[in-house]
Amino acid sequence: MELQFLTRCLYGTNDFENVENTGSISFPIYQTATFKHPGVGQSTGFDYSRLQNPTRQHLEEILASLENAKKSFAFSSGMAAITALMEIFEPGDELIADADLYGGSIRLFDNVSNKNGIKFTRINLSKEDPREYITKKTKAIYIETPTNPMMNVIDIQEMARIAKENDLLLIVDNTFLSPYFQNPIDLGADIVVHSGTKFLGGHNDTLAGFVVTSNEEIIEKMSFIIKTVGSGLAPFDSWLIIRGIKTLALRMEKAQENAFKIVKFLQNNKKVKKVYYPGIEGHKGYEIMKKQARGFGSMISFEVESSELAKTILKSTKLIPFAESLGGTETLLTYPTTQTHADVPEDIRIANGITDSVLRLSVGIEDVGDLIKDLDQAFRAYELDDKAVCLQGA
Repeated sequence: MELQFLTRCLYGTNDFENVENTGSISFPIYQTATFKHPGVGQSTGFDYSRLQNPTRQHLEEILASLENAKKSFAFSSGMAAITALMEIFEPGDELIADADLYGGSIRLFDNVSNKNGIKFTRINLSKEDPREYITKKTKAIYIETPTNPMMNVIDIQEMARIAKENDLLLIVDNTFLSPYFQNPIDLGADIVVHSGTKFLGGHNDTLAGFVVTSNEEIIEKMSFIIKTVGSGLAPFDSWLIIRGIKTLALRMEKAQENAFKIVKFLQNNKKVKKVYYPGIEGHKGYEIMKKQARGFGSMISFEVESSELAKTILKSTKLIPFAESLGGTETLLTYPTTQTHADVPEDIRIANGITDSVLRLSVGIEDVGDLIKDLDQAFRAYELDDKAVCLQGA
């Protein structure tokens, strides 16, 4: 029986008789480092948890199913997943990467991958044609869509077409939308990466990362890499992500519903210069999103009139935490300049639009009225501070 997405969030492929026969509704945590062999040259299918573990395998099967892929690999963090993925490339290889990526990815590419002989050409792939930058050494195109934090939207099918015409891999970071709203492999991508810490886990309580693919050659390479570098996800963390995925669809819908209402609040605030959200009609990526995704997600970036206002908002919210990360049940407010993109060179940050007046909001599943009240009082706190300064000056 072919299971629908919401059911697969709970059961995956519903095929785990070889590792579980107690009838437990919650898939067990196999908290073991090693497994007993039935005899010489014989195996239960599990030998050592660095190679594979039943809990991790179950999680990997669930995510592969949700992304309509043949295989997924679960890592100890999103950055561990991307680091391992870079091992499929050789010194001298070149990648074309979008200019507006998560700061941790940029830090990895600039300081580790470059050291290992891999060169990156960064361009705005929501505007520029990558064909102008392809050389004989180019091996892949690497994108996020929507991008972090400026919410640029890239046409995955168009990038896939260009990649295939030039014998390149297309790698898509699908963290912001999750497989609930977007499936890049269905659109022609070769590899999908996720920070499982975010929407997949959904509770701000563990770290995880994924590499997902249907390409047999990449599956073989990643199978060797994950057992060799030893950064596979631990059993308990695997179980936490399994638990989180059970409510993925419900959380994504509620968070998006809240996001639309918060976008309207921000648009009506005179101290907000611009709201970056692909669900706004007129956003240059709106029509592409409608074509390639089933929703717009719950990530919002917005620019206020000054850095002083941005900093006042960050210290004045009473409900919404000022914290890094995203995609959890709790709404989080982030300052990209000093947090997610602190290690990105200033000229690149500014060119991408990440000024010290830009805030990023990961909308959670709280009562949206409470969230709007909290944001409103944070804006008003700045007005009160401003009045106090004027009175002192008088």
